[in-house]
Amino acid sequence: MKTKLWQKENSTINKMVECFTIGNDNEIDLRLAKYDVIGSLAHVKMLNSIGIVSNKEFGAITDELKNILEFINVGDFKIETGVEDVHSQIELMLTTEIGDAAKKIHTGRSRNDQVLLDIKLYLKDELKEITKLVSELFDLLISLSNEHKNKLLPGYTHLQIAMPSSFGLWFGAYAESLTDDMEMIIAAYNVVNKNPLGSGAGYGSSFSLNRKETTELLDFETLNYNSIYAQMTRGKTEKIVSIAMAAVASTLSKLAYDVCLYLNQNFDFITFPDELTTGSSIMPHKKNPDIFELTRAKCNRIQALPNELTLLINNLPSGYHRDMQLSKEILFPALTALKSCLSIITYSFGKITVNENILDDKKYENLFSVERVNELVKQGISFRDAYKITAEEIDRGEFSSKKTISHTHEGSIGDLCNTEIEKRMKQKVQQILG
Repeated sequence: MKTKLWQKENSTINKMVECFTIGNDNEIDLRLAKYDVIGSLAHVKMLNSIGIVSNKEFGAITDELKNILEFINVGDFKIETGVEDVHSQIELMLTTEIGDAAKKIHTGRSRNDQVLLDIKLYLKDELKEITKLVSELFDLLISLSNEHKNKLLPGYTHLQIAMPSSFGLWFGAYAESLTDDMEMIIAAYNVVNKNPLGSGAGYGSSFSLNRKETTELLDFETLNYNSIYAQMTRGKTEKIVSIAMAAVASTLSKLAYDVCLYLNQNFDFITFPDELTTGSSIMPHKKNPDIFELTRAKCNRIQALPNELTLLINNLPSGYHRDMQLSKEILFPALTALKSCLSIITYSFGKITVNENILDDKKYENLFSVERVNELVKQGISFRDAYKITAEEIDRGEFSSKKTISHTHEGSIGDLCNTEIEKRMKQKVQQILG
């Protein structure tokens, strides 16, 4: 029995060529099985509405496709040995159960737009999942920001002691960073949310396909109108999604680095329960931040995705090329990695402990030098002179924050504006999740 949609009668396939061209697509394609069935359900309904598939055939095909979908949902679906891909496997299962009627489901459809559709449906769901996880982390960071807004934290520039800050600002900074990352996710989602089905191999179909019907059935916002461009979105769509992923990964990587730094005994700003750290095989005192180091590493790899996909699709002419098959093995595992990083950061930050009275340490004495300058300016001294006076006090060892700073603004370092940030995030999440 033929197991490839493109295989001709009485043709043979070189096994070495087959192994090379298929690669690990069977394993990766399992993620697309559900979407391949959903796409086929919409396509066959449209074929029925334009008279290519009879009502009787439509009923048999639809019932069996739903059975296959249930098979997939319970985790029993697999691509059999010798079957090229998920599309061939589903059509084989359908044909085995209902016979010749199943052979009509590929009418007006190429494997090209079939793959495009599956990937877009998959990426829509993945972006929704990422949005939910980003939203959960955002809510936690805002909560922590409000809870710890009165606890002071030394600010650093060039890794040198700079000015007083607060844990409220630190948590809130990463929350606001996620709101900007959501801009990228929304942009990617809008690109993905266009139906390519009906574009065929990139040159449309001589059948009078109702592309608007499948667009509505598959819950796309609109469609890719130009059939050639629809095919050009392969690779481009994945790249745009990877750019959005890289934005989130950049925020998580920086946050993870901060955590590694702040957990260091020389900083000692925060702590986590022992269950979230790992030990050393020879040093019994160690509490290593492996979670955050791995998050940093995974997210740095994710930030390389746009470049990798650019190199994959760069300098290709219009039309489909087999190069694009590799976009799945580049992007799909990275989606899993990003979701796992979001989940573990949210889980661990739910157990964070913020250390108090950090600024009592003598090394932070000069942290309030700017406050001393501002105090002198308020007394009528020019900023340049106030700066010079303060610098000379520091050089002579005469500067003391306890003597010169009233600490009246302690606990209100900076303007948190969390309410406005929350409003922005809620609006962005609603654009994707509704």
